[in-house]
Amino acid sequence: MRIRRRTFGDFVKAFFAFVALLVLVVGVPGALAVSVGWPLPNGVPSLDWLQQEITVGTFLHILTVIVWLAWAQFTACVLVEIKAAVSGVGVPGRVPGAGPSQILARQLVAALLLIGATAASLTPGLSQLGHSLEGNQRGTVATAEATPGGLFAQQQEQAASTAAALAEQASNAASHADAQGGSSKAEDTKYYRIQPPEGRHHDSLWEIAERHLGDGRRYKEIFDLNKDRVQPDGSKLSEASLIRPGWIMEMPGDARGGDLVEMPAASGGPAAQQQLHDYAKAGGDQAGGGGGHAQGATQVSLPEQRPAPDQQTGHQQNQQHASATSTTASDAFGLPQALVGAPLLAAGLLGALGRRRRQALWQSAFGAVGGRRGMEPPTPTGDAADVHDALLVGADPEGVRLLDLALRGLAASLAGESRPLPVVYAAWLGNNGDLHLQLAQPSGNPPAPWQLGQDQTFWMLARTDAERYQDVDAAAPYPGLVSLGTMDDSRLLLNLESVPGIVSLAGREADRAAVFASVAAELATNGWSDRMTITLVGFGEDLTPLAPNRLRHLDGIDDLIEAMEAETRQRRGALGAAGHDSVLTGRTGPAQHTRWAPHLVLLAAQPSADDAVKLAELAADAGRLGIGYLVGTESGSLPGAAWEMEITGEGKLLAPLLGLELDAQLLPVTQQRAVVELFVQADPDGNPDGPVNTPPFLVDISEQGRPAVYARLVGPYEIIGLDTPDGDRSALLHEALALLLLHREGVHPRVLSSALWPRGVTDDVREALLDRLRAWLGTDPDGSPRLRTDSTGRLTLAKSVVSDLDVLRSLYHEATQGRGVDSRAVRGRLLTDALVLVRGPLLADRPEGRYRWLTHEIIDAQLPLLVADIGLALSEFHLVKDRAEKAIEALAAALNSAPGDERLWHELLRATHATGDTARLQALAADLIARSGARGLPPRTEALLDELLPTWRDGVAAVG
Repeated sequence: MRIRRRTFGDFVKAFFAFVALLVLVVGVPGALAVSVGWPLPNGVPSLDWLQQEITVGTFLHILTVIVWLAWAQFTACVLVEIKAAVSGVGVPGRVPGAGPSQILARQLVAALLLIGATAASLTPGLSQLGHSLEGNQRGTVATAEATPGGLFAQQQEQAASTAAALAEQASNAASHADAQGGSSKAEDTKYYRIQPPEGRHHDSLWEIAERHLGDGRRYKEIFDLNKDRVQPDGSKLSEASLIRPGWIMEMPGDARGGDLVEMPAASGGPAAQQQLHDYAKAGGDQAGGGGGHAQGATQVSLPEQRPAPDQQTGHQQNQQHASATSTTASDAFGLPQALVGAPLLAAGLLGALGRRRRQALWQSAFGAVGGRRGMEPPTPTGDAADVHDALLVGADPEGVRLLDLALRGLAASLAGESRPLPVVYAAWLGNNGDLHLQLAQPSGNPPAPWQLGQDQTFWMLARTDAERYQDVDAAAPYPGLVSLGTMDDSRLLLNLESVPGIVSLAGREADRAAVFASVAAELATNGWSDRMTITLVGFGEDLTPLAPNRLRHLDGIDDLIEAMEAETRQRRGALGAAGHDSVLTGRTGPAQHTRWAPHLVLLAAQPSADDAVKLAELAADAGRLGIGYLVGTESGSLPGAAWEMEITGEGKLLAPLLGLELDAQLLPVTQQRAVVELFVQADPDGNPDGPVNTPPFLVDISEQGRPAVYARLVGPYEIIGLDTPDGDRSALLHEALALLLLHREGVHPRVLSSALWPRGVTDDVREALLDRLRAWLGTDPDGSPRLRTDSTGRLTLAKSVVSDLDVLRSLYHEATQGRGVDSRAVRGRLLTDALVLVRGPLLADRPEGRYRWLTHEIIDAQLPLLVADIGLALSEFHLVKDRAEKAIEALAAALNSAPGDERLWHELLRATHATGDTARLQALAADLIARSGARGLPPRTEALLDELLPTWRDGVAAVG
């Protein structure tokens, strides 16, 4: 390790810094105390004091108070900077309103401590003053040495190209020295190797000039000496702000410093070339292998702490067996395996689709009461049905929930310890549920219950520990994580936001498109982020319905570069104004409310050479700004690419320099269109008329339509017409029947098994359950089984098996769109019969831990709306004949199952007003106000109360 020696100038700078600190911290208060004294009154001033004459002494005392405050603020800045510099932990805290004062304090403290033993461990805020080489060294040896494949090790061909580039550089240096004449030959030529990033700090020509030439403004001399020279990675220096770790910079002859190498300027022969080659090679070794690769030593390793096969629990073995058999099952019934094998993507899409359908239901709730459209979402068919089933089979919402809890819990714990978030390049999610975070550099011991992994750059959390996490009010720390694929039963999530440069993806256009679509869809719908912007260029215009608030599409790369140049400037300015060195420090601590949402750019089209250079310049500082770039390429090489990947026609995602060979996560174009179709059909704004309000299954509600098997689902679960099965399998059979009753269109066998056994099950167990279910349900009088299989392989129930929900829907449909339209008496009888069926919420007595598949359904939103519609229609039926009490009775019955429906309360207010009982109306208004709590009444409810009971606000004021 080379040590930078302290120069005489360092000692002079430190002496003057000490004198300045002594004068400002001790001299100022001493001078004030001697010359002015205490400026504030010695006692509590009276009102007469305000009428006294303002003299020169008064102004002096006011100015003295201001100076005292400025001194106190500056002293606080000094103390904060000294504490951070000496401890070496974290970023110095910001003193409110300090600004220039804290900058001055930082410079003085840095200059003073530069000559001490702690100078090598100065905080990031002080690192720009007096850099030493040890400040740029990595804390640990590259993890490539400890992992299979030597991840990020320099390949032989790369070393050869590096040597050739350095040889050419040495020759250019000799020619340049000859052209300069004898003065330049009088001294040895000096070279400097650009250091890899340390934490969030990156080398720059300005800092190099400041350290070795004494003036940062001389960076132009370094740029002129090295412009357009071929560097070890084959690229050239074209912009002063775009330098890369591992590049070799020739320095002016008067450069000084311990981390320079000197070689005879007049000699461009083999000796000088070998010296340069050895210098680059040694620098690369010391830096952890990043000398020859763009943007430094980003590394990804497969976690070593994974359970051996004989140590896995039965649940894990079931998971693996289910995964192994899923291909056969899905091939047999046509389910898309790409989505079945993508649990995080499927869970995100399924959750977003459910939210979209619920939004459509609630928006349609403000339509006409009779014949309202939009009650029933369309039933998927064809490819959309297969994709929807694949989402149900593949989704792992519990895994997404635990991942989100683990990451937010980590952020909250670090914030509680006043520690910044570490830079995370990737996350590995094991088949057993354990989570491994791979850090950019060692960041100490993680907070409990996290543990160190295979080395200092791995933090690990066991699934059992993640399950103990509770919801915390913390911003999502790593929203840019996105699944790329699996390797050895572990799923890799790359943090696109933190990669110090561009991630390039090569391969055939169709294969690249499947990767880009998968990445875009998961980023748009994942459950471990708060807010983000995803810009799609060259593809994905049809993907925007997945998340209109997140996804945006640009037509061309020119628009992209213009937009990203502006955003890059804006983010740099915002970080500087907030006093943060990266978006990660803005996501914890007092400033976490700013969120610092990431912006991820997915560019599928091959950029031109000029555009590629512009993108590389933008991406050079993108890691700390929360901006990530995934760029497609046909050639496989892009300037500024930190990670280079290739997707093969066999679905393998290869990254040779990373040592990775993943089974890629893809979203092929057919499944992409089907997913989009599901979202478009559920869009409440896509079709203003909406689908016709027809139930998916109508039953015969006459006396002749009595079913053979009748299940009561609305309220406690009861089955009439079947004997209760014996043994422990009774609960499974009841749950399977409930799922089939709620999906009269049919249920895929894989969907049924994944609903009953979310952690996986073998084929023989599933088939045994289906055999028992068929035997339990029996056959109709004609001998046909009541559990059948249709032409698509889905399980369906015979019409003789009916639920009260089917009857409820059929009664309401007949009352509002059938015989009840032309007959008032029939409408009233049908609505009354429907309301009598409502005994409570759906499956009110379901056991804890069962029926988790209901979280994927929208029946919990549909049923209250249906009950409310029935209550409203029956209330209107009675109010037409001035039967206010009957209307109130119907509305009260509906409110028992739909207490949050604002429309029911409005009709109840009108019906109560129709009774003419003012006291009763006042009591109802008081009850509504009490229910609203701190949120207050909705605006429409307030307007209705103003109309029906103008004095209601006086009652609220009296209570208040």
